Amino acid sequence: MSVRLLSASDGTDALALYAHLVGDQQLGDLTDFAGMVDHPGTQVRGAFENGALVAVATLHILPNITQQGRSYALIENVVTHRDHRGQGFGRAVMNSAMEAAWAAGCYKIMLLSGKKGQARGFYEALGFGADEKWGMTIRRAPTRQSNSDTSQGGA
Repeated sequence: MSVRLLSASDGTDALALYAHLVGDQQLGDLTDFAGMVDHPGTQVRGAFENGALVAVATLHILPNITQQGRSYALIENVVTHRDHRGQGFGRAVMNSAMEAAWAAGCYKIMLLSGKKGQARGFYEALGFGADEKWGMTIRRAPTRQSNSDTSQGGA
């Protein structure tokens, strides 16, 4: 297994993997993926087995004025290929993203996870948990349907 930052050239493989996360929802295209990996403060980390991309996690490092100006991080779009779940690939991309956030001086890492499914236990095993905060969202797009087959972690 190897873990590395993805680039625009990984777009086709990444889009195929994201389909495991979103099910029937439409994904962006290769241009959107290239824009994401080239966006300042954003990293997509991928785990590979025998050259094949099998897991990804997106890390956004965001500037901040509180906490003495220390940044915070947001992890999104975590997915492991359904044939490679339970083998440590999701944990590897999450650990890589978390290490990068701490190395960047972030004071916290946030993520959202579905209320149902196995993702919550996955994140809790990595050290995430509820503290004094309560997460909320407002959307202009439909939520993904909860489907135990579509995500490992699915943030």
